[in-house]
Amino acid sequence: MTLAFDDILAAQARLQGHIERTPCRHSRTLSEITGAQVWVKFENLQFTAAYKERGALNKLLQLGENVRARGVIAASAGNHSQGLAYHAARLGIPVTIVMPKGTPFMKVQQTRAHGAEVLIDGDSYDEAAARARSVCDERELTFVHPFDDLDVMAGQGTVALELLEQAGPLDVLLVCVGGGGLVSGSAVAALGLQPGISVYGVEPAAGNDVQQSVARGEIVSIAVPETIADGAQTQAPGRLTFEVIRTCLRGVLTVSDAQLIDAMRFFATQMKLVVEPTGCLAAAAALNRVIELRGQRVGVIISGGNVDLARYGRWLAGGDTSKATA
Repeated sequence: MTLAFDDILAAQARLQGHIERTPCRHSRTLSEITGAQVWVKFENLQFTAAYKERGALNKLLQLGENVRARGVIAASAGNHSQGLAYHAARLGIPVTIVMPKGTPFMKVQQTRAHGAEVLIDGDSYDEAAARARSVCDERELTFVHPFDDLDVMAGQGTVALELLEQAGPLDVLLVCVGGGGLVSGSAVAALGLQPGISVYGVEPAAGNDVQQSVARGEIVSIAVPETIADGAQTQAPGRLTFEVIRTCLRGVLTVSDAQLIDAMRFFATQMKLVVEPTGCLAAAAALNRVIELRGQRVGVIISGGNVDLARYGRWLAGGDTSKATA
């Protein structure tokens, strides 16, 4: 079983009127830097400041009444938890979130503000997910995976559908990569609309599990990545997401934490926008010319804008180069 283009079209119809159709703008500055024509899709302007609510809502809308009444559970470092909690509250569905110990406090606070029961457990996503699975069985809840779920992947793919509708035909699409939900959904959507497009994933250099997995032709698991991109601290791609990634992506690129900070500073100074480190992955690849884009039409997805403001200020000022995410 794998993700189909029709699944993403169905998700787009299902989500209409419930999700922001976020802006997509031509960036003159990025175009000048890269020698390309660059369009930027701003998913940091969703209500919960990240694309994650697309997949979460697409999943929730397909649950039966009895399942909704019992409630749902997820493990997440932040953005999936907020999107799931917000839309579950709108639909009257009880929600529990297990978050790793290193999750930024702002994301914990915002998730609770959306009405979720938040449990803090585990030093990594995998450990938090194990606790969530245990609680799921104990309470007979429904587990909503943050990326390795076809309904979630289909919802995330609606980002690329919108981008191509707004920007027109593209040669290259750059997409942030954590567990692979966004990049797999976006790749299927983009190739469904435009078979000749080249889709690249971008992940942290310190956490290149997807790049290693593609190179090996099988899922590779790594130690918990030491990177400021807390949304990309997964240790391996999902089984479903990897199946799409290995067949649909042209390649997987990496950027350093220093390049992510440069990208955050670029958005803050040039566009007056707050973008979190993980949300900057694709843009950092373009900004730092990790790949040759000259003469091409390029789409860049900005995936989120949830970041601890104190640390964000220190990053922009150049005073905090630590990789801790607490």
